[in-house]
Amino acid sequence: MYKLIAIDIDDTLLTDDLAITEGTKAALAGAIEQGVFVTLATGRMFPSAQKIAAQLELNVPIITYQGSLIKTLFDEQILYERSVPLDAAKELYAFCEEHGLHLQLYIDDVLYVKEENEKARGYSALAKIPYVVEPDYEKLLEQPSTKMLIIDEPDYLDEVAAKLAPIIGDRVHITKSKAHYLEFMHKEGTKGHAIEFMASHIGCTMDQVIAIGDSWNDHEMIEVAGLGVAMENALPKLKAIANYITSSNNDEGVRRVVEKFVLNQTNQA
Repeated sequence: MYKLIAIDIDDTLLTDDLAITEGTKAALAGAIEQGVFVTLATGRMFPSAQKIAAQLELNVPIITYQGSLIKTLFDEQILYERSVPLDAAKELYAFCEEHGLHLQLYIDDVLYVKEENEKARGYSALAKIPYVVEPDYEKLLEQPSTKMLIIDEPDYLDEVAAKLAPIIGDRVHITKSKAHYLEFMHKEGTKGHAIEFMASHIGCTMDQVIAIGDSWNDHEMIEVAGLGVAMENALPKLKAIANYITSSNNDEGVRRVVEKFVLNQTNQA
C-alpha cells in the first residue's frame, strides 16, 4: 500500500488556468481518509505553495524551493532546510552582473529583485507573491539564500547553465522548473532528497511513495519513488524514466493516479 504521495504543483496539480479540479480535490481527500500522507513538492516559495496547499486542506509539511525547504503548513515549523553555499552565491551574482542577467534571491521566504521590471512583475503575478526591490545585492548575499533564479529566454538559459556548470556546479544544484526559469539550490536541495527525508519522517519506505511531476526538476523524486509518475504533458525525457504516465494536467492526471493506485487498490483489498 502506498503511504506517501508527493505532487508537483504547476502543470501537474494545477490546470493551465491555475485551478485544482473538484475531482482531484475529492480523490486526494479520499486518499487522506485512507491514511495516506499527501504533500506538495514544488519549486515555488513556501508562501506561494502554502496557498495551494490550503485549498486542499493539507495540514502537513510541504516541500518547497525545489526541495530546499520543508515546512509545516500552519505553524511553519522547519523540518529540512538547505541554502545555496555563500561562495557559490557570490560567484553566481558576479556572473549575472557581467552578463546583464535578471537574478532573483529568496531569503527567509521573501522574494528579492534588484530592480523592478517586466520579468519581476510576470513572476510575481504567476506565483501570486509580492517582491521587494533591493539594489544592494552585496548586502543580501551575506544572508543564506534558499534559492536563486534567473529569468530569460529558454535557449539562452541553456547556454547560461552550460557556462555556469563548470564554475559552480560542484556546489549547487542547477535545474529548470519552467523553460524560462533557471534555478540554483544547495546540492541537497532537490525534490529527491526532500521526499526521502519526508518518507523517513513519516516512517515509510521509498517503495511506498508515489511522486508525480511534469518537468525535469521532478526527475530526482520520480527516480527515487516506488512509483514515479509523469504527466502526459511532461517533458519526453521525464516520461522516459517514469514508471507510469498519466493523463495531462488539464485531464485530471493526478486524480487518475490516486484512483488507480490508492483508492481502487484499497477497495480491492
